[in-house]
Amino acid sequence: MIGGMADRFLAHLPIGEPPIPFAGGIAGWEIFPFTGDLQIKTIEPAVVPEPPRNGEQSTDDCFVCRDPHGPAVWSDDRWILRHTGGPTAIPAVVLLCPRGHHDFDDLPADLGAELFPLMQRVERAILAVGGVARVHIAKIGDGARHLHWWFMGRPEGLLQLRGSCLDLWDDILPKQPEDQWRAVLREIAEALAADGGTVH
Repeated sequence: MIGGMADRFLAHLPIGEPPIPFAGGIAGWEIFPFTGDLQIKTIEPAVVPEPPRNGEQSTDDCFVCRDPHGPAVWSDDRWILRHTGGPTAIPAVVLLCPRGHHDFDDLPADLGAELFPLMQRVERAILAVGGVARVHIAKIGDGARHLHWWFMGRPEGLLQLRGSCLDLWDDILPKQPEDQWRAVLREIAEALAADGGTVH
């Protein structure tokens, strides 16, 4: 074991061997996108300290700070809404980031006060494109230290895509045509810009 506080969260796990699936787990949910016999990977030993995330040691390697406008959809003087680099299977996948190099735990109070209303604006802008039933919002943060909130629009009527597997479905389903994807991003940006900011 690695010792320290992490031990209490690792002691019950079968480190070094494949776990026995939990009977009520996600593989049995109707929204799970896979079927057939699946093998669960062996749980690898913990790595402490963890390797640094993107942007953790310097803003020079931060994916947002290095190229803030490359994938920008919309921005104002404090926030940027970015796309993920190419067409998605689901109607929209965008990331909301502060311009400054902050994570959630050190986000200045004034930006924090702006965040929730801006998140509502982004959700409304995605819903306004039509054909979107729900907008999933997530902050994961394992890949980068620069705060980025994920917004994912679920297609209306596709009940199989509900819930926590939506991002998996987006990875495995065919991507929408690029011209359609760009048009949707523009609609989202224009809806946001109606209340301020710049369309990219």
